[in-house]
Amino acid sequence: MDKLRRLRLAKDAMDRDWADPELDLDTVAAHAGYSRYHFLRAFKDAYGETPGQYLTHRRIERAEEMLRGANLTVTEICTLVGFSSLGTFSARFKARTGLTPSEYRARHVGRGASLIPGCYAMLWAGGFNTATSKKRAGAAAAYGDEQEQRPADRRAEP
Repeated sequence: MDKLRRLRLAKDAMDRDWADPELDLDTVAAHAGYSRYHFLRAFKDAYGETPGQYLTHRRIERAEEMLRGANLTVTEICTLVGFSSLGTFSARFKARTGLTPSEYRARHVGRGASLIPGCYAMLWAGGFNTATSKKRAGAAAAYGDEQEQRPADRRAEP
């Protein structure tokens, strides 16, 4: 497998799992089949930024969308986009956009449709643990995959 294809596999994993706060360099490097240090150098050579910088940019982009469109607190958004520290999130957000998350929201909200209620945004983003999500945690047949059940023949019943 060529080098660029391996790096794309790792980049795809970051694009897919960007909200996972447990996503780290070792995990991403494993998708490419490289050691963490080799992956770090190869990724930077290919894309011009480190994997950590790329992941931070993806998370900030998602946070911008949520700040513009969802009625969630900055802390809730911080958690949903994969940051574990509000201070780090705010500092990185300001370094990227030039505004704090609150300033960004104040500048961009009110220019169109109303905000999505926070409960819907949290449910969509996976921020709530519901009874349904707990039931679906295990592997099970998807809807329509189960064997067709025929009703019992009840002609012999009184």
